Amino acid sequence: MWSILSVAAALFAAAVSAVSTSGNRLLVVLDDVAEKEAYGQFLGDLTARGYQVSYETPRSEGLTLFHLGERTYDHLLFLPSKVKGLGPNLTPNRLVDFVNANGNILVALSSKVPASTSLVSLLSELDISLPVERTGTVVDHFNYDTISAAESHDVLVLDAPSNIRPGLKSYFELPGGVLAFPHAVGHVLGSGPLLTPIVRAPATAYSYNPKEQAEVLDADELFAAGQQLALVSVMQARNSARVTVLGSAEMLQDKWLDAKVAKLGGKSTKTENKEFARRVAGWTFQEIGVLRVNSVEHHLQGSEELNPGIYRVKNDVSYTISLSEYVWDKWVPFVLPEDDLLQLEFSMLSPFHRLNLELTGTTDDAAIYGVSFTLPDQHGIFNFLVNYKRSLLTNVEEKNTVSVRHFAHDEWPRSFVISGAWPWISGIGATVTGFLGFCAIWMYSKPVGKKN
Repeated sequence: MWSILSVAAALFAAAVSAVSTSGNRLLVVLDDVAEKEAYGQFLGDLTARGYQVSYETPRSEGLTLFHLGERTYDHLLFLPSKVKGLGPNLTPNRLVDFVNANGNILVALSSKVPASTSLVSLLSELDISLPVERTGTVVDHFNYDTISAAESHDVLVLDAPSNIRPGLKSYFELPGGVLAFPHAVGHVLGSGPLLTPIVRAPATAYSYNPKEQAEVLDADELFAAGQQLALVSVMQARNSARVTVLGSAEMLQDKWLDAKVAKLGGKSTKTENKEFARRVAGWTFQEIGVLRVNSVEHHLQGSEELNPGIYRVKNDVSYTISLSEYVWDKWVPFVLPEDDLLQLEFSMLSPFHRLNLELTGTTDDAAIYGVSFTLPDQHGIFNFLVNYKRSLLTNVEEKNTVSVRHFAHDEWPRSFVISGAWPWISGIGATVTGFLGFCAIWMYSKPVGKKN
């Protein structure tokens, strides 16, 4: 009895301690369940962080992503599989539905195993293109590992990302470190605004398939070369679901997580693959880069009533929003990156005000941004809207609707309060005074008598 309770308590603790904000159910799809031994450290780290990891092959009959309209898993991890098609439960349409249902996907590719048609079609839907033959090794004759790929030059040794894009959070940046990409498959990104390249190939790299292409290549035969090739890319959908394409599945294997590599003419050094893999999985499965709106408050200045449903034109109003960011296992105050803005729109059909929100205070787990302004001289239905969408961060779209009425009859200012009315009031006073004076003179003036 006690053993059953202890097992139940352990399962409950594992569920509670999961670090992902979107759930802890992870499905790993691979060719053979026994292949997970090659990724022992990577998968073991996910289990230690609280994930409930399930292993399935594309041939599994009971494999399904949905049950009664709900997701059966929160995250998917695709490791290289020799199966051309992934079966009826992992079709491109099913995978797109999974993303639309806020599921996250990590796709790991390898040039040794052609990518399945389902994954090729899924990535095509996301405007990510793979080589036509579904495989192609990225080769670089200047940035390769002289220890393991002295002849093939298909193990790239690159500096870890240090400046992905100005203004972005540095979730993947490891300044000073090196990464090894064994047997990487390069992909080409479209112009979609939701795509962000994390690691691009060097200018001297190109995609090459030794089984189908000759040793000497023409430029027209290349799928892509140089900075056109991306080795690691991420896509965040409009519902904040995340998809990551990792060009080298081998870099997740135990032998490459802390392997020693050496560039051409350089000294051997230890790779940062282990930490980089942790960050890639952490971002994909929403352990980092997740924003939360704690509260939104707006009120009339001088009033203690919060979030009233109606205001009057030209009222002075204050607005505050509390934001937190989830970093690995806790919520911390969300501080804007340098040179970034968080803005409030007060809009009807179009914005009447677009104001920068300033940091007004912080707590242990939240940052408070606020602004004060005067409502426009226009009555109607308005929205307080904060629409903050940035790469690598989940979207924040907070809208609060209020009514703005015109002045009531007893709220208009008296004439003497308006300085512009003073000349007219003076004119009226002069006219009245003159008329009364004329009447007095007329009534009390004695008429002149007639002369005899």
